[in-house]
This record gives sequence, C-alpha cells and structure tokens, in this order.
Amino acid sequence: MLLQGQRFVVTGIASKLSIAWAIAEALHREGASLILTYPNDKIKKRVDMAAEAFEADLVLECDVASDESIAACFEQVTAHWGDGINGVVHAIGFAPMDQLDGDFVNATTREGSHIAHDISSYSFVALAKASRELLAMRHGSMLTLTYEGSISVLPNYNVMGMAKASLEASVRYLATSMGGEGIRVNAISAGPIRTLAASGIKSFRKMLDISEKIAPLQRNITQAEVGNAALFLLSPWASGITGEIMFVDAGFNTVAISEQLMMLDETK
Repeated sequence: MLLQGQRFVVTGIASKLSIAWAIAEALHREGASLILTYPNDKIKKRVDMAAEAFEADLVLECDVASDESIAACFEQVTAHWGDGINGVVHAIGFAPMDQLDGDFVNATTREGSHIAHDISSYSFVALAKASRELLAMRHGSMLTLTYEGSISVLPNYNVMGMAKASLEASVRYLATSMGGEGIRVNAISAGPIRTLAASGIKSFRKMLDISEKIAPLQRNITQAEVGNAALFLLSPWASGITGEIMFVDAGFNTVAISEQLMMLDETK
C-alpha cells in the first residue's frame, strides 16, 4: 500500500476508458484516498461510477473554464482535507471538433485556439493556483497528460498540438515556481489510446495502426500502463523528479524511420 494515508484530487474522468479512470484505479489500489471532479451534469453520472468503484471521499463539480468553479471546488477540498493533499491529477483536454479536421491553417480559428489553450493548457495553471497551499502542506505533486503532437506534426491534431506544447511549457514553469515549496510537477506523454477524447480526432484508428507498426515494442499501450506510470510519478518513489515529460508510448517517440515504416512504403 504505497500511498496509504495519502490524498489526491483527480480530474478528467469521462468513462471507464479514460486515462484518468486508470490513474484513479492505480492510486486507489495503493491505498490513496480520492476526491473526483466533474465538469457538468452530463459527465457526473460517469464520475459517480468511478467514485463508487474507488471509494472516493467526495465528488465535486469543477468546470476548469471558470475560476469561480475551481475556487468553489477547492474550498470544499480544503474543508474536507484541511491539512493538505498529496497530489492533483489534471487529465483535461478539449478543442472544438472543427479544429481537428483538415489543413492546419484552414481549420484553426482565433476562437478555437483560445478554447483549446484555455481548457487544455491554462486550466493546469489554474488548478495549481487553487491547490498550491494544500500541496505545500504535504510536499505534494501535480501531474498532467500530454501527447506526441506537442513536438511533432500529426495529421488533424492541429490546434491541440499547440495547446499541448503550451501545457508542457507550463510543466517546467510550474515546477520552477513551486519547487521551493516542495511541490513537484510532471507530465506523461502517452501513446495513442482509444478514449472519448481521441475519438474526436479524424483518422485516429489509422494513427493507432501506424503507431503499432512503428513503435519498438510493436504494440500500442494500455490505460493501465499509463496509470502505473502516473502512480510512480505521484508517489514518494519519484521524490527527485520534477519538470519532466515521461513518455509512455511503447518507444514510439524514439523512432524517426523504422524498418516497418520502410516496408509500408515499399508496398506502394
């Protein structure tokens, strides 16, 4: 029970396929107490299912597009766990569907870019602001989720690539800003996984197939593998790690041109 007596706030559960679900499962397995959040009533029922499965202490509304909602959420967290928390999991990303289809220049709009950055990137900073005092009490940590599209061009990922690059920069800035208080900040860059969020990206199934062929392990990863990596980064075992982006992608990010990719080209 690696995390017995520790407390975590987990955001971003949308279904049993969510990476956030797998992270909550791993934390619960190791004895952690959880508070889960939901953005709106449409998602609440699914988060309630997770709360029952993982014996969560509370289920709280937290719309990260609203500073007032975030503040109200963490006021309730403070009322319940006034002597601090050990971690906050930010598993949130969103861009309008029309931004994730077609040519980058043609698809991207000012409004779409604003929404993608606000929900997918700034919200991590907003959660840091709201949870800072609680995290400092226990030298806690923050964790977010990013993707290969932050550093490499992927078809149809478009404005989300920009937002994820911004998110990764915020990991480094937050780690430096809060490190003096003993707070660690890290991210996991997971390979493609079938989730509700991923289903919004055009040709995502093709991305899965190609990733499986190119990755050194010659397979795609699972939610559970990301959950276990998150468990490590949020645990005392990772006490010396901050400001880092950990790849959990079967090695995909290490390959430029693989033999498998060359074979695919030869079949044309």
